[in-house]
This record gives sequence, C-alpha cells and structure tokens, in this order.
Amino acid sequence: MGHGVNQRSAIKMSPDEIQAFIEERRPMTMCTVNHDGTIHAVAMWYGLVDGMIAIETKAKSQKARNLARDPRATLLFEDGDYYEELRGVELVCRAEVIDDPERMWALGVNLYERYYGTYRDELRPFVEAMLNKRIVAVFHVDRTVSWDHRKLGLPSTRPPA
Repeated sequence: MGHGVNQRSAIKMSPDEIQAFIEERRPMTMCTVNHDGTIHAVAMWYGLVDGMIAIETKAKSQKARNLARDPRATLLFEDGDYYEELRGVELVCRAEVIDDPERMWALGVNLYERYYGTYRDELRPFVEAMLNKRIVAVFHVDRTVSWDHRKLGLPSTRPPA
C-alpha cells in the first residue's frame, strides 16, 4: 500500500462478502449494556430469521434483561489467526424481542441446522426444549463495519508447518 491509499476502503467487504461471511457457521460476540453502563460481552450461536441475525437465550439471562432495558447491541463476527488473515464484521444494532411462536420456531430450526445438522420431525422435542423459557431476539442493523486483511496482499507471517 503506497502513500495516499485509503487502507480502510481497501479492506472493506462488499455487501455480498459480508452476507457470505455472516452465513458461515461460527459463534459471534454479542455486546449489550448492563444496568450500570458497563458492557456485557458473550459468545453466542446465532441464526437467521427473516434475513436478520437472531438469537435465543434464557428469558432470565443477563443479556435478555439488558435487551429488555436497552435494545442497543453490537455484534462481532471474526476470523483469522494472523494479521494478514484477519476478517471481521461489526454490526451496531437494535434488538427486537420476538414472541410470535412461528418465528421463534423458525429460529429454533435454523439454529439446529446451522450447528447440529439437518432437522427432522423426530427432533421436534429437542427444538421445543431448546426454546422453552427462552426469548428470541432479532437485530435491526443501524451501522456495519467490515475488514478483510487478506485484501492487503501481505506476505504470510504463519510459521512453517
């Protein structure tokens, strides 16, 4: 990268790259605001409902209480072990708690398939148990930040095998 080149714009992911990255199977870090203003950060599995990132969590969990009080959240998706491999997406969002049983069920099935495999009708009791005493939240994205250091074309710092 020479002088005058905006590195930030060079490593930014396209909307299609962001979508593909988020659709990969991985955990995300979800940050919510605690009652005292500190940040509560936790690794979460996530699914997609109506094209939006969605989570399920215990109704009495800290993150559920935080979202009920303040719907602001930041979601972080990341990958890479070495600087030249780092990729990530940060979504600054507002959470919406979903209580519609059909949408909750859709997330339950989506999560099962993302992290366990193909859903079959005989697995219904498992998904029902997974959603018992839980809330589902979908996230409306206000701002997206992304980076993909592979676009820099840097030499590998990965040690030889």
